[in-house]
Amino acid sequence: MKKPKWVIEKEQGRRASAAETVWLFGLHTVRDALRNPNRTKLRLIVTQNAHNKLAEDIAMSGMEAEMSDPRKFAAPLEPQSVHQGAALEVKQLDWGPIEECCMAADGQVPRVVLLDRVTDPHNVGAILRSAEVFGARAVIAPQRHAAPETGALAKTASGALERQPYLRIKNLADAMETLKSMGYLMLGLDGEADMTVAEAVEGRADRPVALVLGAEGPGLREKTRETCDQLVRIDSAGEFGSLNVSNAAAVALYASRG
Repeated sequence: MKKPKWVIEKEQGRRASAAETVWLFGLHTVRDALRNPNRTKLRLIVTQNAHNKLAEDIAMSGMEAEMSDPRKFAAPLEPQSVHQGAALEVKQLDWGPIEECCMAADGQVPRVVLLDRVTDPHNVGAILRSAEVFGARAVIAPQRHAAPETGALAKTASGALERQPYLRIKNLADAMETLKSMGYLMLGLDGEADMTVAEAVEGRADRPVALVLGAEGPGLREKTRETCDQLVRIDSAGEFGSLNVSNAAAVALYASRG
């Protein structure tokens, strides 16, 4: 029996996604990826100096490093990439479904960050770093109109990409509804909101919290705003000034702990 067209397209998309690879670069980023048993590692290119610094991790990973002249570094990176003589081709990490990633664990009340069209890889990398520090279960973003897993994102995340789940989903509103069905309180960050993050979580210490942040400038889209349980703001000392999205995520995560 011939497969329906939609089934074939879905399978093709799944295979294409699985085939996508990422070039990670920088000593710290490459070291963390080499140490990650969940990473599928394909190709390692290093200078002699970088090899000396990563020798133990390369040996433990079982990879065969390709040596490269630092003046003509062989990895296909953007010219501005600060690679420090180390680049590693990997497959993207698969963290599994939202339901598994975002469930409560170890008796802790979970926190999750959702990003609505935040496309700057440096911002997302910094958010992943903050999410790891504050113990968030995951950072969730749409597959389209969001920063993909890249070398630049990984370098800004300073190793957090290997440990902090970064879930790319088809539809943000659907992901929000899934989290709400799991008991999450959905808080959307909005500078004009009446209630602060701390006020919204007061008396709800046992409630898992999802913090939704939009892109700088446009903020949250209308559908995203409507799906939130409450719009909240970060309290400030004065009437003027604002935080960029990565700093706002860090402050909101801290404030949401109650």
